[in-house]
Amino acid sequence: MIALRSKAEVESLRASCRIVGEILQRLREESRPGQSTGELDRLAENWTKKAGAEPAFKGYTVGGNTYPWTLCVSINEEVVHGMPSDDRILKDGDIVGLDFGVIRNGYYGDGAITIPVGEVAEEAKKLIRVASESLDRGIEKLCIGNRIRDISAAIQEHAEGGGYGVVRDFVGHGIGQRLHEDPQVPNYVSRGQNPRIKEGMVLAIEPMVCLGTWEVDVLEDGWTAVTRDRKIAAHFEHSVAVTADGPEVLTVAA
Repeated sequence: MIALRSKAEVESLRASCRIVGEILQRLREESRPGQSTGELDRLAENWTKKAGAEPAFKGYTVGGNTYPWTLCVSINEEVVHGMPSDDRILKDGDIVGLDFGVIRNGYYGDGAITIPVGEVAEEAKKLIRVASESLDRGIEKLCIGNRIRDISAAIQEHAEGGGYGVVRDFVGHGIGQRLHEDPQVPNYVSRGQNPRIKEGMVLAIEPMVCLGTWEVDVLEDGWTAVTRDRKIAAHFEHSVAVTADGPEVLTVAA
């Protein structure tokens, strides 16, 4: 069932999402050559608790597999769900995806960015730009009366129009009192459910765009998803509320 949130609930979601946006911005500034992904995870957890929230991902379980970290850190060919480690050090030329969520007063926030580390190749810069633009195109369609498929089509058309692959294995989702709620929001046009967009919906839109194939493999850790051809990928995500005045991006810094 798709929840339609009251103004009070949207305000609670806005507060959680603002924490996400602010911490992602601080993590952007910390993502430099020589930084360990384990330290990024510790920073994210400390800042989350200081903000009066709890990590949304830490302890999240899928199929009996529990995620042990606050942050997902995905480097280069890693699409999503990369696991932080003190042994994983960012280096000049990497691109790094940071996926992060919190829960505060029973409401979730979820967002993601992809960052160039130091000086990166032109093809990496372009990929990051197109992935971010694809998110923007999808958000533009999050208006009352449209359908989920309008969001999917806008993302797919922009990314594939630039010659990139769009991941099918992972999709956007509703968000509220659970991290993942109905409806699913594919980043490509699918034959799945296609509900109409209504005021009060809050959706996490998250395109994952690849330099090569859209196909992915999950590594032996049970979490890290990588591109099958091992070419680089970029991931962006915002949690967005549907209002009478149009879409409101909630995962922004104050």
